[in-house]
Amino acid sequence: MTTAAQRAKRLERWSPWGLLLLILVAWQAICSGFQVSEFIFPSPLRIWDQVLEYRDVILGHAWRTFWVTMTGFGIAIVVGVLLGFLIGSSRLAYAAIYPLMTGFNALPKAAFVPILVVWFGIGVGPAVLTAFLISFFPITVNIATGLATLEPELEDVLRVLGARRWDVLVKVGLPRSMPYFFGSLKVAITLAFVGTTVSEMTASNEGIGYLLVSAGSAMQMGLAFAGLVVVGAMAMVMYEFFSWVEKRTTGWAHRGSQAH
Repeated sequence: MTTAAQRAKRLERWSPWGLLLLILVAWQAICSGFQVSEFIFPSPLRIWDQVLEYRDVILGHAWRTFWVTMTGFGIAIVVGVLLGFLIGSSRLAYAAIYPLMTGFNALPKAAFVPILVVWFGIGVGPAVLTAFLISFFPITVNIATGLATLEPELEDVLRVLGARRWDVLVKVGLPRSMPYFFGSLKVAITLAFVGTTVSEMTASNEGIGYLLVSAGSAMQMGLAFAGLVVVGAMAMVMYEFFSWVEKRTTGWAHRGSQAH
């Protein structure tokens, strides 16, 4: 017999799909009912037709955007973890680096694209670096926060037991930072796709960003919206992937909240 908790869990699992379906139905009804021109705001059916018609072209550009994004994101993970460990483990490093990083993060990353084009030319380089620049900050901040907020009482007890500062950071601090880390990955991966797409719109002849500009200039709004849908779908897939990994590696951190 299905319990109320099981029904609530099933409802929670299917709620995003239900909401998406409701949005698509309303979107299609508005476009059909008000006879909105496809050159202004294409309907979901029109976008789907464009996906099917240009599936080979879209797939090629999507693959380029995906691997470029994951390359920049991979660099962001390495740099973000190392820098976050440095900032979170040292008060001096935190005081010296964190304000500068905050100021850097406030800069619009799209403004870096012309500079990166001068340095690396049009192509993969600017897109990878833009994805990196826009996504490493959340990872750094969350790793640093997880280490810096280690309870002083716990650290004192471990020191009394003979643990060195390095042992406390590696054996207690880093595991404790894992929920923060996976939370940052879910945010950073969506930002990485944004960075890649923005760079491709101005500094590439491949990728979804390039497809958006080309379709817009040709007044193929259905194709442009199809490109947006593909980028969103790739970001959602990677978000769900990191959520899946998080649940299987840091379940201990969420066990208490899942019981309610």
